[in-house]
Amino acid sequence: MTTMAHPTGANRATVDEDESQTALPTALAEELRAAGIRDFSIDDTDRASYSSDASLFRLVPAAIVFPHNEEEVARVLSIARRMGVPITSRGAGTSIAGNAIGRGIVFDFSLHMNAVLDLDPDEQSAWVQSGCVHAHLQKQAKPHGLRFGPDPSTHTRCTIGGMIGNNACGPRALGYGRTGDNILALKIMLIDGTVVTLDDSDASETFPRLHDLVAQNLGTIRTNFGTFSRQVSGYGLESLLPENGFDVRRAFAGSEGTWGVILAAKMRLVKNPSFTSAVVLGYADMVAAAHDAPLLKDFPVAACEGLDSRMLDRVIETKGAEAVPSLPEGAGWLVVELTGEDEAELESETQRLIAESKSLDSAVLDAKAAAEVWAIRADGAGLVSRTPDGRDAHAGWEDSAVPVDHLGDYLHDLMELLEEHGLWAIPYGHFGDGCLHMRVDFPLEDPNGGQVMRDFMVAATKLVARYGGSVSGEHGDGRARSELLRLMYAPAALDLFAQVKRLFDPQHLLNPGVIVDPDALDESVRLTQLPLRQELPGTLAMAYEGESAGFASAVHRCTGVGKCRADSAAGGGIMCPSYQATRDERHSTRGRARVLQEMVSGDLLEPRWDSPEVHEALDLCLSCKACGTECPTGTDMSTYKAEVLHQTYKGKLRPMKHYSLGFLPQLARLVTPVAPVLNKVSGLPGLTTLAKKMAGIDGRRSIPQFASTTFRKWWTTTAEAAPRSRANAEVVLFADSWSNHFAPRILAAAVAVLEQAGVHVRVIDQTVCCGLPLISTGQLDAAKANLSETITALDATGDVPIIGVEPSCLATLKDDSLKLVADEASHRVAVRVQTLAQYLLSIGAELPDLSGVEALVQPHCHQSAIFGNAADKELLARAGASTEFLGGCCGLAGNFGVEEGHYETSVAVAEVALLPALRKRGRATGVEARGGSGAGASSAGTPGSGSAASSADATESSTDASPTGALESTSSERLQVVLADGYSCRTQITDLSNAEGVSLAEILAWGWGLEPRR
Repeated sequence: MTTMAHPTGANRATVDEDESQTALPTALAEELRAAGIRDFSIDDTDRASYSSDASLFRLVPAAIVFPHNEEEVARVLSIARRMGVPITSRGAGTSIAGNAIGRGIVFDFSLHMNAVLDLDPDEQSAWVQSGCVHAHLQKQAKPHGLRFGPDPSTHTRCTIGGMIGNNACGPRALGYGRTGDNILALKIMLIDGTVVTLDDSDASETFPRLHDLVAQNLGTIRTNFGTFSRQVSGYGLESLLPENGFDVRRAFAGSEGTWGVILAAKMRLVKNPSFTSAVVLGYADMVAAAHDAPLLKDFPVAACEGLDSRMLDRVIETKGAEAVPSLPEGAGWLVVELTGEDEAELESETQRLIAESKSLDSAVLDAKAAAEVWAIRADGAGLVSRTPDGRDAHAGWEDSAVPVDHLGDYLHDLMELLEEHGLWAIPYGHFGDGCLHMRVDFPLEDPNGGQVMRDFMVAATKLVARYGGSVSGEHGDGRARSELLRLMYAPAALDLFAQVKRLFDPQHLLNPGVIVDPDALDESVRLTQLPLRQELPGTLAMAYEGESAGFASAVHRCTGVGKCRADSAAGGGIMCPSYQATRDERHSTRGRARVLQEMVSGDLLEPRWDSPEVHEALDLCLSCKACGTECPTGTDMSTYKAEVLHQTYKGKLRPMKHYSLGFLPQLARLVTPVAPVLNKVSGLPGLTTLAKKMAGIDGRRSIPQFASTTFRKWWTTTAEAAPRSRANAEVVLFADSWSNHFAPRILAAAVAVLEQAGVHVRVIDQTVCCGLPLISTGQLDAAKANLSETITALDATGDVPIIGVEPSCLATLKDDSLKLVADEASHRVAVRVQTLAQYLLSIGAELPDLSGVEALVQPHCHQSAIFGNAADKELLARAGASTEFLGGCCGLAGNFGVEEGHYETSVAVAEVALLPALRKRGRATGVEARGGSGAGASSAGTPGSGSAASSADATESSTDASPTGALESTSSERLQVVLADGYSCRTQITDLSNAEGVSLAEILAWGWGLEPRR
């Protein structure tokens, strides 16, 4: 341990790089154990995961502590004081300025200290712990017609403690104020362990020296601070003025963890408005939009956001045009939310705003379109993190603010400044109150990249200061901008910051390097301080389109926005199932990306494909593909995991589960002639247990039953030769291995439905497989050979649509083939691939009457990620079915949930959404769950083999029987089903409940009363 002289007379604690890697973590672990701290880590995987937040910066912590209560916080602070170790408080780690990282002890409050302690609807207030997620507070407040006002774009995962630390704002700060404006009381722990509760009572007796210091510097405070609403840079000392009641709780907001540790807070809640109106105003460019922003001061506006058309281009590129609602003409827009208690008056104000604006075009959005636009805006930081030609764009100058009257001129000059420095950025942000966000393509990989960034940041600070603005509007200064405060504030103001800091933190242990005695803005930048992107052995198997350094640059796509930590299932999303189940940062997409970044660019981990820390981080990745599309930056962890496994085991003996599960489709072809015998043998308890053990399969998993008659055999011997009516269209039906060998009835049902729609069905002669199990186990050479054969066979069928019933196999043809085969044929085939629902809608097919069907729908992760579920929702709605689409992953995820060591996580993932929904449905229909874990998908009043919960043997193994046998019902009541197109989803439902899943093809065939041709 070393100390450095501090300008204010204190000693600044620092940690030697070598010491932080070796001796200090071990010493801290001994102290933490002796103090009875229940949950902490010095594991290299965790330290890598916590080495960065959502910023450019990298500081590897010595230890991460997950405190259970304030007593544990006090014990840790005692250790820190005695050992001279810095303390950094962290919520969700979504800080963009580097406020939530440090080389000492990092507190993560989000795991245990995360509750809403008390909510008082009458007082309109809530006491919450520091780690309480903003969205959780909103969920608790909503039934009372209340909400917490400020809502940052990261509201789905950011914590209230983190919001207080940064004095966060978000889009609706225009209507509800900053976080600090909404603090009613604050419970903090000072560095000496003292616990103080700050409320509206006189704090001068608690902090007499601070009170005296303010009294001595009234002129400095009044002339430097609180000049406009978005002046967040530095300390908010204006709250300590006599005219503001010496309000320490408000001043604490924005102190970025440098004054003390936030334990809990009492926050003001507000009533939800009775009526809202969403207006989009279109302009020629973003500068024109900014010039019109001051107009909004005269209207009842809760939020006003600037949105650049290039952000929407990025959404269309990754999710398709249907993901973007129709917007008015323009290249830049103001998205405005007006609120009111009188609907007619609000409508009048809306029309007046449109009339008085200088927009080229305008539109009033309905609720659905408005939600889509706000979701795009919330993903802004990720959407602008890459240039159109694939270069990284970085945070740093992402949070400047000026009084709104100057926004247009400031943005004009800022864009010119970018051009002068040869840089690129997309502006967006909270235009209504003058706050501007952007990511800049600083060439940090170049030898002089750090200097380029520094030169621009200094010039931009001088520019924003000329307009009376602030280098930070809501993200805080952190390591990105604290050094720049000297260009914004007078020396007297900076000296006052230092004196206040010394009163709260005389040893300079609390988040050192931030605001006072700041780190240099380019001191700890992740991509410049380290040996960049070290060469890893071997030729990459996957194609990383648009990546300058292939895998090594691809893993740096993650900018840390942390959307993978959100409760995405609640909103119909998937990412990240392993984090949803474990709440462990290392098992989030971001945590894994940080570990991979350390492998290719860091010094904590060795640059080895077989790094134990890397494999530990990747082990619980379900390869769901959700991060590839739901993450705003497109961080594709399933591809990275496959590459790591491929490179690790190439030319080596693999775990047995890779062979038994990776080559299961090939094995299925071999055993088909003896399927009946094998099915009987697999039911013998001792033999089954031994076989599972040898294959690396968890003993609690069921063995799939092989079909005695495969779909292909049925097709070639019976169906293909049958006479057909005249067809109006033609498709190729992809007979995937899973459906062919284990659920042929579904392919037969698809044939019946397509022919009912007047479509001629073709099935290619070759027995082909997409090779997905080989991809997910990292056997990419074999997978490429397999997939290439399949692509060749499908490409030879012309240009007709390719339809399938197994979403994971279709996604492999649509997505993985472009990365693994990556030739012209794979692109031709990918364009032709459609889901059954997409195709039926595209041809305007007549649909059966499903008005008697109630479907609980578990979408397959790969379909959600690659195709989306919009077509399925529309088709079922048109057919009259009543549906509930679940978010979240089923938890089986192909081979993942079958493998030994994954069962508990697999079930925990299912508990996020699927199992609770099945239990609820089970209670409604009187179906009891297996082992208490719950389900139910039955035809009300129609039990047994004729119901939707009929036996696995009847539904999964027979082709000769009707493809709709599992749906037959003689009841006049509504038919309740669990719809799951994915084989793995249906398997999970069967294994964990007494329900059986059925496919869309089966429901449609049942609706038509169809039987397969014989």
